[in-house]
Amino acid sequence: MLISNQHKINISIRKILIIQLGDIGDVVWAIPAFWAVKNAYPQAVFSVLTREPNGDLLLDDPHIDKVFQVRKEGLLSSFRLLIKLRQEKFDLMFDLRADDRGTIMAYLAGAKIRAALYYPGLSWRNRAFTHLVDPPPAKERIHGAAEQSLKIIRGFGIKETTAIPKIVVSKIIKDKIVELIDAEKIESQRRFITINPFSRWAYKEWSIAKWSELAQFIWQKYTMPTIVVGSAEERKRAESLVSATGSPVFNFAGKTTLRETPALLQLSRLHIGVDSAAPQIAAAVGTPTITIYGPTDWRNWAPPGEKNKIVVTDMDCSPCYKKGCDDSGRSECLDNLSVAKVQDAVEIMFKELVADKF
Repeated sequence: MLISNQHKINISIRKILIIQLGDIGDVVWAIPAFWAVKNAYPQAVFSVLTREPNGDLLLDDPHIDKVFQVRKEGLLSSFRLLIKLRQEKFDLMFDLRADDRGTIMAYLAGAKIRAALYYPGLSWRNRAFTHLVDPPPAKERIHGAAEQSLKIIRGFGIKETTAIPKIVVSKIIKDKIVELIDAEKIESQRRFITINPFSRWAYKEWSIAKWSELAQFIWQKYTMPTIVVGSAEERKRAESLVSATGSPVFNFAGKTTLRETPALLQLSRLHIGVDSAAPQIAAAVGTPTITIYGPTDWRNWAPPGEKNKIVVTDMDCSPCYKKGCDDSGRSECLDNLSVAKVQDAVEIMFKELVADKF
């Protein structure tokens, strides 16, 4: 293996694979790296490997020729996938993470150049790659999750054109979502906001009662109904929010696939959510966002740009990076975050949107 902060590619590149086996948000943040690699080798067949169904976000992206997806379970399906990957005969392969599964998939899939970030102490993992990037220390901390992927491809002389993720939404998918919205008879001429109150981790969540109060405030002040987005597993919780709210709230949790969710968020006038994938998807389709942060560090994950705002707590201990206070699974900083503070952010956002002829 070769370790350097700047490698040279001296072979013909016909086929490329990037492995990103992280969560949905990780896939979103890797999009600038995907585009950069495709731009550097426009004639090459460019493929991406993700966990299922995260790759569905990329199916309409013209920069990506093929999307392979690893299923959660099933040795047989993994074996068949490996056969397909080996048959592709990739010339260049990047693994964007340090997890074991990605390392094994990269090694077994094979490629003339297998590249990843160098991690001291992970000797067995490092040996699975032919080239490792050890970037020089940055003079100052670079915020934003896109940097994790970009610093790997920069090690091969590939320059990004943007560090801001963009998700491509097809007209077919968008028309399907318009039909779904119309079928629900959502009023206000399709003027609505979306919210995602849920996360895979409870310590990132705000209370249902506060979301209900916020939805009522937005209806009373802006006459905009609220659509709740989420997974099928979160549908019952979303229904409790609908029942607790006197203003129009529509439960779309589980009604859209991951491929369709960007279209729904793109049609939304504003998205408000906790630290999860939905605000990042919304920002990546151009929808203004407000994201609520508690114990996690917004500097790493908040969507960039003036149209995207954050609400953080006033407690000095935040961000603490802990999974709840005293192993309770709940975060006092979020429990103490007032509805009024989020309402203020909403009012500021709508004033700016009106100024921009939103």
